[in-house]
Amino acid sequence: MLTWVGPIFSINVGHSEDSIALHFNPRFDFGGDQNVIVCNSKQDGCWSDEHREGNFPFQLGEEFKMTISFDNDEFRIKLPDDHVINFPNRLGDDKYKHINVQGDVRINSFKMK
Repeated sequence: MLTWVGPIFSINVGHSEDSIALHFNPRFDFGGDQNVIVCNSKQDGCWSDEHREGNFPFQLGEEFKMTISFDNDEFRIKLPDDHVINFPNRLGDDKYKHINVQGDVRINSFKMK
């Protein structure tokens, strides 16, 4: 469970800061973006094309639960309203050693399977 406490946070899954298979970035109000989810990937330090999602089930200050699962082909991000974002696994791996949560979110619990 997480609680969103500010205008932006991100979750990165990959091998390192320069090799990110999934960059999940909900933006409440940041850099001209309002109520949008941005997903992207980074290879050799270079960002790829963004995927923007208009479904935005988050509220500031409210606790939420989301699930991220993946295989060699895609990530499936289940949002708090049960909507699923499918994002390609551009690195194509089935294991990643790097997960990073940044920004204005408080982690209340974290579970890996």
